[in-house]
Amino acid sequence: MTSTAAHPLLEITTPGQPRLVARGLVKRHGATTALAGVDLEIGEEESLALTGPSGSGKSTLLHVLAGIVTPDEGTVALRGRRVEGMSERERALLRRGRFGFVFQHGQLLSELSALENVALAAMLDGEPRAYAEGLAAQWLARLGLAGDQGRRPGEMSGGQVQRVAVARALVTRPDVVFADEPAGLLDEATSREVLRVLVDSTRAIGASLVVVTRDPLVAGWCDRRVELRDGRLDP
Repeated sequence: MTSTAAHPLLEITTPGQPRLVARGLVKRHGATTALAGVDLEIGEEESLALTGPSGSGKSTLLHVLAGIVTPDEGTVALRGRRVEGMSERERALLRRGRFGFVFQHGQLLSELSALENVALAAMLDGEPRAYAEGLAAQWLARLGLAGDQGRRPGEMSGGQVQRVAVARALVTRPDVVFADEPAGLLDEATSREVLRVLVDSTRAIGASLVVVTRDPLVAGWCDRRVELRDGRLDP
């Protein structure tokens, strides 16, 4: 298990306080305003679905919350620590260890096995290779992939690839997992199974979950749902 002691950027959250807090987020892309003053709180161990039509700002909001993109205005705080005020190096460390990511296409490294893809995330977070591979094996087994550790992404089904992506996101035991249309390319049955695994697994390790989706069935797996329209949260 990765210790938060290895991540001095974190501050302790007062019990009962939100884990991730956004205030007044504004993000512009040229003449287009993608976010127009978004306020959002995500609780400890809460799963939240970000919904809305295409172009509403969902993915932009996720990227700002995760420290991938810096807002033009507003603040994001994880456990009381301002994310947008960190240096690029600090935000990179945050994304490696305290945030986990699951993307629509999985974004696994095609030349690596399932085990190596998951272990790499732990190694980038500072774990020795042998320990990281042990953690990866445990997570793959937990997600029903014990017999697939040596297979590469091109040798696996879409649902299996996404399970590997979930294992990779969780192996560092992050505070928050961000998932951008994680089941968007899967059939309905596989989509439901992947989302069940994602929600149950993040809850099991005490992580919060933010899922971007246009699918009401996917949103239904989460504790709470908020809708974005034209860069604003729909009241």
